[in-house]
Amino acid sequence: MTTSAPDSAIPERFVLPALPEVEGADPARSVIDAFKIATAQIVAEAFDEKIEKIHPAIEMGKKGVDFSVAIVRFKRGKPADLEVWAKKVIDNFRPSVFLSSVTTPDNKFLYFTFNKEAFTYHLLRQISLTAEASRNEPKNSTLAYGTTLEGKGKHLVIDFSSPNIAKPFHAGHLRSTIIGTVISNLYAANGWDVTRLNYLGDWGTQYGLLSVGFDKYGSEEELVADPIQHLFKVYVQINNARDEQKKRIEAGETISDEESIHAQAKRVFKAMEDGEPKAIAQWSRFRDLSIEKLKVTYEKLNVHFDVYWGESQVSPESMERAVQIVQDKGLTCEDRGALLVDLTKFKMDKAIVRKADGTSIYLTRDLGGAYDKYQKYKFDKHIYLVQAAQTLHFNQLFKTLELMGEPYADKLEHISFGLVKGMSTRKGTVVFLEDIIEAATESMHEQMRSNEAKYAQVEDPMGTSEIIGTTAVKIQDMAGKRINDYDFDIKRCTSFEGDFGPFIQYSHVRLCSVQRKNPNIPVPTSINDIDVAHLIEPKVHDILYHLALYPTAVKNAYTLHEPSQLVTWCFKLSHLVGGAWETVKVAGQDEEVAKARLFLYITTREVLASAMRMLSLTPIERM
Repeated sequence: MTTSAPDSAIPERFVLPALPEVEGADPARSVIDAFKIATAQIVAEAFDEKIEKIHPAIEMGKKGVDFSVAIVRFKRGKPADLEVWAKKVIDNFRPSVFLSSVTTPDNKFLYFTFNKEAFTYHLLRQISLTAEASRNEPKNSTLAYGTTLEGKGKHLVIDFSSPNIAKPFHAGHLRSTIIGTVISNLYAANGWDVTRLNYLGDWGTQYGLLSVGFDKYGSEEELVADPIQHLFKVYVQINNARDEQKKRIEAGETISDEESIHAQAKRVFKAMEDGEPKAIAQWSRFRDLSIEKLKVTYEKLNVHFDVYWGESQVSPESMERAVQIVQDKGLTCEDRGALLVDLTKFKMDKAIVRKADGTSIYLTRDLGGAYDKYQKYKFDKHIYLVQAAQTLHFNQLFKTLELMGEPYADKLEHISFGLVKGMSTRKGTVVFLEDIIEAATESMHEQMRSNEAKYAQVEDPMGTSEIIGTTAVKIQDMAGKRINDYDFDIKRCTSFEGDFGPFIQYSHVRLCSVQRKNPNIPVPTSINDIDVAHLIEPKVHDILYHLALYPTAVKNAYTLHEPSQLVTWCFKLSHLVGGAWETVKVAGQDEEVAKARLFLYITTREVLASAMRMLSLTPIERM
């Protein structure tokens, strides 16, 4: 049951006066910005300061008040002098559509309180209008609440996930995949045109090693049945065999070049680089099988890519061009037949650009790849999302491109993240993502089955369990700062204690249930359908204030490339909703009160769902 009223006419008592423009503020998209500008205007006039200086100094939500300003940031002197400045602000203050009061208990801070009805009206109006616009144009990322057009007309290429082919997707890949997806979403939400690129590790001596291993241990039957797991098994076996050879050599045994696994692998990779048909055919098969398997995994993670690229796709001409330029500019030296770029004076050591046998290496392929991508995309920014252990490599890459005089060298950025400890692909102790998701799904399914009545109402219990389980896996990874290392523990993915992924899903389900449980309450479709005077309880204001901070959370996550900013925001909102649940009820209330509270919960659900989608989560309605 719905009601509607035209939203174009703002009640006269809530009409906002024109505000001065302030750099970095966007009152058209953020209500909190409008109220901050109005506050800054008052303080600036009293202090005879520029509004641009006051605006960033306004603290939000601290000391238990809406806004606070530290007087000593702008005025020095004895307590009596500060009292004069505080009195000047208070004496000049007049309640307005923005602010209802200002106080100063200690003459050190000014405390401003919103005109709560006007604040509530404009916040809920903005959220509901942007939610409607987003529903009408779901592919336009810049219509949702909390978004901006800051990057309009700019193109971002972001390189993330980047697993190696012929190896299962493990928890160590999750960090780059999920963080990269969220950063991509944040840039799109801020107006950028984003190309999501998966730069596969699909070239190098290790694929010569895998080929040798497959010839020795491979089974065509097992390859067809489960290609990735079988290739991984072969990879571990051939590495173990190579390690055994090393021990024999160290013990004094002589191993011929023909018998040497390492030498065989180098010969196979040389054949690949030379385009030998048999070597290329086997490698292509391994690559194609791997990509098909990876796509299944990405679908489970709610992740997509615009381009599957890889080291093998870098053009030989671009690599040779890079090598020629560094030689022509006198940046190279030789060591035992290998060609190196000398970066020692930049405290980066020397880096190989061509091995002694003439084959390419990571740096060569990245130098050529950067050129290829710039020629194709003409990007304004290119992000490489790779673990912190590769920082030196990217410093060498960027410095080499700068010394080469490449025009895009200053458009490249390496965003790093910490390691997931306790894993080693070579040793076979890796934890596969499929196993993690399966364990988390089973755990969530058992939890759901414990409530038979609710379980019976879930349309697809196993599908829902997988969504919740995947949410748990993602959130336990994103909850901390991306630069931090952590020890992987599958129990953290399935825990219902403390702040965890399922708690966010549960809060969204709760918010969805309000409308279902109150079918006789007319559903407002516009802020003009309700009286905001019914939304003045402290717990309601806490929720509203936190909703108003969502654009700030998005901006911080975007600026810092930090998904944890959004995760923290979601957790706090979930706690605030939980705290209001038993007292700010819809059922059993006067119809006008019920309508106002229903609109609050619907609006809150819209913003929480938007934040969840930004984090690549799929909001569910029942669990």
